[in-house]
Amino acid sequence: MSDVADAAKRLLLGRPMRSERLGRTLLPKRLALPAFASDALSSVAYAPDEILLTLSLAGITAVVISPWVGLAVVVVLLVVVAAYRQNVRAYPSGGGDYEVATVNLGPRAGVTVAGALLVDYVLTVAVSISAGAQYAAAVVPALRDRETLVAVTLIVLLTVVNLRGVRDSGRAFALPVYLFMLALGLTALVGFVRYATGTLPAAESADLEVVPAAAFEQGLVGLAGALLVLRAFASGCAALTGVEAISNGVPAFRRPKSRNAATTLLLLGGLSATFIMSILVLATAAGVHYVEDPSTQLLRDGQPVGEDHVQDPVLGQLAEVVFSGFPPAFYVVTVVTGFILVLAANTAFNGFPNLGSVLARDGHLPRQLHTRGDRLAFSNGIISLAAGAIVLVIAFDAEVTRLIHLYIVGVFISFTLGQLGMVRHWNRLLRTEPDPATRTSMLRSRIINSAGFVLTATVLLVVFVTKFTRGAWVTVLAIGVLFLVMQGIRRHYEAVREELALGEDPAAARALPSRVHAIVLVSRLHKPAMRAIAYARATRPSVIEAVTVGVDPAELTELREQWEALDLPMSLKVLDSPYRDVTRPVLGYVKSIRRASPRDLVVVYLPEYVVGHWWEQLLHNQSATRLKGRLLFSPGVVVASVPWQLSSSVAVDGVSSTPPPGGPIEPPPGGPTEHGSVQDGGQG
Repeated sequence: MSDVADAAKRLLLGRPMRSERLGRTLLPKRLALPAFASDALSSVAYAPDEILLTLSLAGITAVVISPWVGLAVVVVLLVVVAAYRQNVRAYPSGGGDYEVATVNLGPRAGVTVAGALLVDYVLTVAVSISAGAQYAAAVVPALRDRETLVAVTLIVLLTVVNLRGVRDSGRAFALPVYLFMLALGLTALVGFVRYATGTLPAAESADLEVVPAAAFEQGLVGLAGALLVLRAFASGCAALTGVEAISNGVPAFRRPKSRNAATTLLLLGGLSATFIMSILVLATAAGVHYVEDPSTQLLRDGQPVGEDHVQDPVLGQLAEVVFSGFPPAFYVVTVVTGFILVLAANTAFNGFPNLGSVLARDGHLPRQLHTRGDRLAFSNGIISLAAGAIVLVIAFDAEVTRLIHLYIVGVFISFTLGQLGMVRHWNRLLRTEPDPATRTSMLRSRIINSAGFVLTATVLLVVFVTKFTRGAWVTVLAIGVLFLVMQGIRRHYEAVREELALGEDPAAARALPSRVHAIVLVSRLHKPAMRAIAYARATRPSVIEAVTVGVDPAELTELREQWEALDLPMSLKVLDSPYRDVTRPVLGYVKSIRRASPRDLVVVYLPEYVVGHWWEQLLHNQSATRLKGRLLFSPGVVVASVPWQLSSSVAVDGVSSTPPPGGPIEPPPGGPTEHGSVQDGGQG
């Protein structure tokens, strides 16, 4: 069974990689861009949707300001990109905002940032994959109403690809990401040419009337209108997610790491800003309508379009308009957009495990997240991320509109605290830096990070005001719970480290027990029991005895007769068990030895079968397993498992149940002095 599992693992993930090959997995910029920036690039496929969807609540006239809302989003995006270029140069170790906040604002701020980022990474996967599933349903109508199943399947496939390693995932995703950039570039170019020449047709949804919500019949006037614009802006700021992943992934870049990461950030910012503005301007020019509930908000000839109306995403409608008369181009744009939305989750699959490794190294998460798998990827982090995303996708039925309200809260918490930490970082360095040129560079960086802090703090406030009651409170609660969990894990590791430390007198830790009392548990005399007796005698303890629990009188009589016939060189002690329990009498006897001689070490030898099939494990070793679990909590007691390999285990591991080299299992004569043991002929 294990051979089959191992073969399947090798088929899916590839051969294990030696640790010294870690340098070969580092990414050049051409692979780092699709590996780390696919999330931010893919946001242009749904951030415009959220802007138009929110503004449509105030009717068709409100939609015309969507390019201005998009421009505000682009300004924030470019400032944040410029600010993070300072981050990756100052902190290239991969800790990102977590490291910045921890060093400059304190451990609590660092853990807050870490919790926010971890939650946001999980949401990134859930939102991106759900959006990709919707695009898949737009291309393949048979997938409609099966978006959740499609999304879960895609998450599993992404998990397998990422378990193969960062470099393999970068190569696998490079072509679709570059095809997406090419497709959007052609859509923008052809669209603006047709717009300039007056040949850009109207979208199919342009003929539909948009019904404003009850509170917005007067359009964007008053406080309600201002809040709606702010809500549209907050939803559009989803385009900024993914920027922080590059700062967490700097160690995966080739040297010079900081410079390559900063260049990748610059490319990301320029491409995202161009695509967002192009989509919003062309969508406004073509009259694209996109609403939250098309069956009631869209009217045709004064009547609702009904439940049968299918509303395609904004980019899909725009591609149909721009490439009218050439359907293949529309399908290409739609397909590669679906791909990029799926691959956007790959940014989180790179960022989450790296951040989890740093947190585990610092003791805030389980240590298993710090170690790399046999493909040099942080396998446990990848699997944890996939599990969390699958739970969210199933819980929210893969609906982007419901998930988007949980989104971006975490990332803007990390943005804000990270930029504040960078400002304090430059302030600290400026106090001691004498070189004028270096001071000028630091002052410029501080101005950039200060602007980043002001803008991200403003957006965070807007997000809280506009999205808190619409679902963002769930994210805030999750971040708070994760904060408490990480603090608890940290305290546990610190307590264990303090408890296990050698202390002021290391020699005391090496002190030997006054005596060793060996107990061999036997139920019947067979080869496993004889091997346990031999191994126990080979250790030459101070006291050695065999112990059995008298459950069945007939079996006990047979055991005594065999024992006397073989004339074994140790006593057999029988423990009474009127309720036919094995565990409790043994525990009581061991405790009685400890009470009589607290400085003695008690070693309990347990014969155990080694089986080759999982179902055989259910048939053997149950009493030994229960007893071992209880004995492990007894101070001054060591449990020694003595294995005996059954023939079924030979086919699995190639081992045999023959005695060890050098002769039979019976040890050489001359065992320990057996004082304190009684040949018990009756009840114990």
